[in-house]
Amino acid sequence: MRAYQVLAHNTPPKLREVEMPVAGPGEVVIEVATCGLNFADLLLIKGTYQEKPLLPATLGMEMAGTVTQLGEGVTDFQVGQHVAAYAGHGGLADYAKLPGALCVPMPQEMPFSDAAAFLIAYGTSHIALAHKAKLKAGERLLVLGASGGIGLTAVELGKVMGAEVIACARGADKLEICRQMGADHLIDSDTVDIRETVKALGGADVVYDPIGGAQFDAAFRACNRGARLLPLGFASGEVPQIPANILLVKNMSVLGFYIGGYITLAPKVLTDSFATLMAWYTDGRIKPHVSNVLPLERADEALDLLRTRKATGKVVIDLKG
Repeated sequence: MRAYQVLAHNTPPKLREVEMPVAGPGEVVIEVATCGLNFADLLLIKGTYQEKPLLPATLGMEMAGTVTQLGEGVTDFQVGQHVAAYAGHGGLADYAKLPGALCVPMPQEMPFSDAAAFLIAYGTSHIALAHKAKLKAGERLLVLGASGGIGLTAVELGKVMGAEVIACARGADKLEICRQMGADHLIDSDTVDIRETVKALGGADVVYDPIGGAQFDAAFRACNRGARLLPLGFASGEVPQIPANILLVKNMSVLGFYIGGYITLAPKVLTDSFATLMAWYTDGRIKPHVSNVLPLERADEALDLLRTRKATGKVVIDLKG
């Protein structure tokens, strides 16, 4: 079968022929239909991500497809069933082997392209906002990097949860996507002073930040008393240094969150969140924004869309295309 693999860090991945997987105890094998790409895939290539799978490693953190094998002890799924999965790696291959506990059934009406764009982006935003920050209806949510794969889901879920949403992104086209996903206020991070604009809107109660650097600093200083900040990544390349004296005076909280850690830390939080999100999808309350769908042979090009920040929403690889 085909697999798109990292052979050595800081070198371009290669599309290779590898052996077909066989399900072991507690595992399933799925025939992959689609795989969602994430900024973390770029970090895996560099070797700078929190998780470092043994090389060669197949990229692709989240996937959707059809169950083809059941390992011993797996009773929650059937051969032929459509599932989505968040496995950390392995999705950019014709077949993937993974623990059955990492799979979730897909609603009948959900296409594979939506399923592959769902778990990481929506799961990250939902658990961060609902479980960690405890966002309440009527609060003001500031989303940095709001046009990206996880940023758009934070905008969308913030509105579903009743917040007043400020979306910060680069350029009119990306901000228009944020408006369509429900943002109440738009900030162009290239031309507008984030700190002063947010303060003029009444300040932020919750900050959702996958960017870091100067944007985090500006958002931090536009926070209200009792605000909660979620540093979810550092796409700017700069890890912010947080002045603890301001945290103290304003009774603010900085809440670390990494969705992958919940696989072992609190798996029920993951499964409960995914169940809620699938129900919201079925009810029509949320809908993934997939900006690009490319075949596996164009995976290099797809990753470059993330690297150059040209994508809005999710980039998906169609392994059947």
